[in-house]
Amino acid sequence: MTLPFPIANYRLEKGSSLDRARLVKFMQRAYRDLGAIETGTHLADTVGRHFNSQSNLWWLIGPQSTAISGGLPGLQQRHEPMGCLWMGESVDQRNGQKQAYVFLLYVEKAHRRRGLGSALMTHAHQWAKAQGYSQMSLQVFEDNLSALNLYQKLGYQPQARWMSLEI
Repeated sequence: MTLPFPIANYRLEKGSSLDRARLVKFMQRAYRDLGAIETGTHLADTVGRHFNSQSNLWWLIGPQSTAISGGLPGLQQRHEPMGCLWMGESVDQRNGQKQAYVFLLYVEKAHRRRGLGSALMTHAHQWAKAQGYSQMSLQVFEDNLSALNLYQKLGYQPQARWMSLEI
């Protein structure tokens, strides 16, 4: 699958239900990039609860992706991704309307600032429209300024604020 606009040497590869462990690994990378010290088992639990047959997962494959085949003849060769997009469904709590939901958008640090996040989100919008959704939502941490800037540039507006208190 081609990304929504030309980005040299990058492509998307559709994920499958067999990619649970890889998805957990990418979630751990994303949270470590945000300063998480211990990612624990809660990320695996999140994937276990929300990664299902209605989920859609795409891997970002780039020019330095290494091929992995497990060394067994006849196995389809796969590449180690440098990013991913995990989409699912949620419900707007105010009106009960189903909406597309971005569970994870991740691009490795070495591949950022090349338009890949925007391209992945453009792909997400196109997918959501094709599925009949009229709304998309996501959660972003307030200290993740690069992600906040990306989403605001794409037209996302805050709808709620998740607040917490250490007790």
